[in-house]
Amino acid sequence: MKFVDMLKARWRAANTLLCVGLDPDLARIPEHLRNGADPFFEFCKSIVDATAGFACAFKPQIAYFASAGAEDSLQRLIAYAREAHPAIPVILDAKRGDMASTAHHYAREVFERYNAHAVTLSPYLGFDSIEPYLEYADRGTFLLCRTSNASGDDLQMLDVGGERLYERVARLAMQWNRGGQLGLVAGATYPNELARVRELVGEMPLLVPGIGAQGGDVQASVTAGQAADGAGIIVNSSRAIIYAGQGEHFAAASRAAARIARDEINRYRRVPA
Repeated sequence: MKFVDMLKARWRAANTLLCVGLDPDLARIPEHLRNGADPFFEFCKSIVDATAGFACAFKPQIAYFASAGAEDSLQRLIAYAREAHPAIPVILDAKRGDMASTAHHYAREVFERYNAHAVTLSPYLGFDSIEPYLEYADRGTFLLCRTSNASGDDLQMLDVGGERLYERVARLAMQWNRGGQLGLVAGATYPNELARVRELVGEMPLLVPGIGAQGGDVQASVTAGQAADGAGIIVNSSRAIIYAGQGEHFAAASRAAARIARDEINRYRRVPA
């Protein structure tokens, strides 16, 4: 099944738009796991199992693993998630962006080494930096469009020929979406721009970071970003879920936090006529 089809099936079957971000910081991993053989894997595996019932996707952030030399733990985690929860896609948050010859190797890393269902990318180098990922016809790509950080204004709000740069990215994404597996990243912290992105791209999937620890408003984000069918968005929460509790019962606290987040998101979804 292609990524977008898999995502749509998960939205329907589990009635959830919540994405659980996996950002494991060794200093915040519960002490009883910290000194084990593979604390990154064991911590994230527990979160995955605890929150799977409420998740439409999982989103591990590669930097948290790579900075600690734990790339093998990431590879093991994605393999586990795919086997234990095969209906839930895994989006590798890598934000790659390089010229085509290098992008081919990054694409192999993401889709062959790590075997992720989708990846986040920077569009700054243009289409030839994106094309190698699109060659994996069943995998998804999310282009950074209107990010959730305040400094995104430095570039994304620049006027380029009568429109903002983020709007140009959205228009280009529509042209580049030849296989139907492309989406955009649009942050919850900017609901007006999120609504504009939705207006420009129709039903294209939007990955929406910024709720939870970053302070994005759930109601405003869902209202602005959802598609006509009340879906279309992947609302990510990372730290507010994975660090909801400490000690030996951390996974139960994460499960409760994920359920609350799922229910709050659903509260503001549009019900199709």
